[in-house]
Amino acid sequence: MHASYTAEEHFLRGKRKLDEGDADGALECFRTAQALEPGSALYRSYYGLGLALVERRLDRALDLCRSAAKQEFYNPELYRNLARVHLAFGFKAEGIRYLRRGLMIDPAHAEIRADLTELGMRSSPVLRFLPRRHLVNRWLGRWRQIWSERNLPLRDLDAA
Repeated sequence: MHASYTAEEHFLRGKRKLDEGDADGALECFRTAQALEPGSALYRSYYGLGLALVERRLDRALDLCRSAAKQEFYNPELYRNLARVHLAFGFKAEGIRYLRRGLMIDPAHAEIRADLTELGMRSSPVLRFLPRRHLVNRWLGRWRQIWSERNLPLRDLDAA
């Protein structure tokens, strides 16, 4: 990267490269932005994400993303990056947890909503007062699925 670029310019280039699928190029941009402004939580978070995606360094990536989210706990994008790191290593439950935490901060965050939709959300148990794994909930859930696949009108059993 050219030395006269600002940290923000490196960061924006990195985001563009990441969106285009060039994780290697994005990592270098994020690394440079982080080096120019080490106090920026946003740059640190994206640098951690790049390390996770390219170099597969889970421990270092989690340290960077967690410290960034702790510094700017009000920024949903940092929780999204933390979730993306977890998801990159197959920790789906943790990833969903951090995506939901980001939604708590900004319920209208389009990228987090898209990530959750892509992951697929489970329906709530038919009878909420029983555990999800209870035989009755499992049986009613199967029937609800069959009815919804056939597009037949079914009363909302969630209210029960």
